[in-house]
Amino acid sequence: MDTFIQLTLTGLTNGAILALAALGFVLIYKASDVINFAQGEFLLIGAYLMYASIVQIGLPWTLGVLVTMVIAVLLGILIERLVLRPLIGEPIISVIMATIGLSSLLQAIVRMIWGSQPKSFPSFIPSDPVNILGATVGADRLWAIGIAAALMLFFSLFFRFSKEGIAMRAVADDQQAAMSMGISVKKVFAWAWSIAAVTAAIAGAIVANIVGVGPHLSHFGLRVFPVVILGGLDSIPGAIVGGVIIGLLEAYVGGYISGSLNQVISFVVLVLILMIRPYGLFGREIIERV
Repeated sequence: MDTFIQLTLTGLTNGAILALAALGFVLIYKASDVINFAQGEFLLIGAYLMYASIVQIGLPWTLGVLVTMVIAVLLGILIERLVLRPLIGEPIISVIMATIGLSSLLQAIVRMIWGSQPKSFPSFIPSDPVNILGATVGADRLWAIGIAAALMLFFSLFFRFSKEGIAMRAVADDQQAAMSMGISVKKVFAWAWSIAAVTAAIAGAIVANIVGVGPHLSHFGLRVFPVVILGGLDSIPGAIVGGVIIGLLEAYVGGYISGSLNQVISFVVLVLILMIRPYGLFGREIIERV
């Protein structure tokens, strides 16, 4: 029972972080139909920005979080302006290749500035051991679940009630109709990329607080794909549910079967979902008749 509780909390932590990264992925896809292969690098840069703010510059962690989020917003806007906007109207494969190139470029920039060696990350989230029903887990994992849940609730309310969130939903449903109502699609694209960068940066900071900061964090970008395929590429609730399912599945497989299979199983799920239900659990099924 202790092992089950510990694996469950570990899975929920990983699932919450994956859901945060997947949220940005889904937003970009919903708003602009772009599959962003650089989402993992957004997470990586967020972790290093937190490291630079707290360790290298010496800012208090509260100010470091604020600085990281501001830079992430600016990065999202800059990438949207320089990468996405010039490719509007181009074949989708051109946009996909551009995000793949952006992924390599961001990795190269990180290695050039901070090197390729992992670095210890200052613990800004309490990590004292906590006993829950006989299982001992770090408090940082419980904080990670709580922070991710609070952010998911915030963004759910943002998309439901704020003017900007409603505009983003309108553009996601029908860009032409949104434009006819006076909504700036370009501004919505900038919002989508900014929020994607912020959520990924926060996820990166949470991961770095638990496992340290290093180039390996960009691998979370690949682990996001099973999450969004399972939940649905265009579904925000699907990103949350998919993150929880994949996180728990990886934890249980790694704990009860084999540690070498814990990340493989998510891609097995990806293939099965594509074969059985390619639109995911909550994705919108679009049928085109010829």
